[in-house]
Amino acid sequence: MLIKFTLENWLSFSGKEEFSMIASRERQHGERVPRVSKYQMRILPVAAIYGGNASGKTNFFKALNFAKNLIVKGTQPDALIPVETFKLDSKSIERPTKFNFELLINDLIYEYSFAVDWKSVISEKLTLINSSSEKVLFDRHDGLPNFDSSLEKDDFLGFAFRGTRDNQLFITNSVSQQVNNFRPIYDWFKDCLELVAPDSRFEAFEQFLDEGHPLYSTMNEMIPLLDTGITHLGGEGISFDNLPLPDAIRSKLQEEIAEGMTVRLMAQPSNERFVVTRKSGELIAKKLVAFHATENGGEVQFEIRQESDGSQRVIDLLPAFLEISAKKSNKVYVIDEVDRSLHTLLTRRLLEGYLQNCTTDSRSQLLLTTHDALLMDQSLLRRDEMWVAERDLLGASHLISFSDYEDVRYDKDIRKSYLDGRLGGIPRILLSGSLISGDIK
Repeated sequence: MLIKFTLENWLSFSGKEEFSMIASRERQHGERVPRVSKYQMRILPVAAIYGGNASGKTNFFKALNFAKNLIVKGTQPDALIPVETFKLDSKSIERPTKFNFELLINDLIYEYSFAVDWKSVISEKLTLINSSSEKVLFDRHDGLPNFDSSLEKDDFLGFAFRGTRDNQLFITNSVSQQVNNFRPIYDWFKDCLELVAPDSRFEAFEQFLDEGHPLYSTMNEMIPLLDTGITHLGGEGISFDNLPLPDAIRSKLQEEIAEGMTVRLMAQPSNERFVVTRKSGELIAKKLVAFHATENGGEVQFEIRQESDGSQRVIDLLPAFLEISAKKSNKVYVIDEVDRSLHTLLTRRLLEGYLQNCTTDSRSQLLLTTHDALLMDQSLLRRDEMWVAERDLLGASHLISFSDYEDVRYDKDIRKSYLDGRLGGIPRILLSGSLISGDIK
């Protein structure tokens, strides 16, 4: 689980900004807030970030995406690190970009941080936090790893560090060198942290094609309840040679797909989605299709491209919501602009379905950014689960939890306070020489 995330000098974030999923003393909806008895801590299962356009919501999402890619995919030799510093201060380009994560992994808390510029990793640190003490496993600074005493005698760790390039994170290189000491942190970013952008298609659509998948029946039971007109989804067999792909990509797939391997494909600009599997040496393809009921009780097949953008968004997001709702899920989904192309009641229903499955033993989380003020409801979310991104007069973004506002009580109409501009995070619009916050009159 994500406990805290701190970022500094990244896009519109200039100074140090901390985002925390630690629950406050608030009792509202306490029955669904996960508890970690070992650390006497409660960690929130959900967080919604509101704010006007260009307030920093998407830049927060991009920060997580950058960190994940740098940790999991790493860098190429002699390549620059693609940092994006705060540009409204001429001195920021000379300052490093900093990220700090506090994570709960297998009931242990780790703090992992790094600072980078375009050329190199300036610092990197991993700390294991016990209930009563902390142990710095390694602290990379000034070109030295500074291992904990329990690791100093491991000669291979030193060897792995010496093979770490200046533009590469040690935790990334250690995994590539088959060092397992720090693998849980790497695996969390690789396997647990899932990021869904507004214009991206969720990758797990093949679950709708696999009748043996645990979520197959549940997803097709849910689809008709979400007012898309779709009765169920399924797969249509298609010849591999007829896939709408360039010859170069088709040849590459022929070479790289091994026996038993399955890959996902999406054709642009049609948004058609395919899976290709090699069985008995032959490449077999399936296309995702939708079925609608006819007036005489039959059904008719639709191409996915024929569905509305909202229906396609439901197809993208439903597997994610069902996956984090599973009892033993440890996924952390971050969805930017969750309400894009969705009716507000549909967005709320997806969110309610997830929260109804959260308990004190849950270990999954959902972070979302949204413009939908109708989700700003204390019967749905706690005050400490609602945040606002606000841009100051110098253009720098800040993150503020609603629980930080002293006048926001549990019985207060928080939506009205937000739309009236008392909580920040709404557009400041200049029209006809007047600066207008909120409604355009």
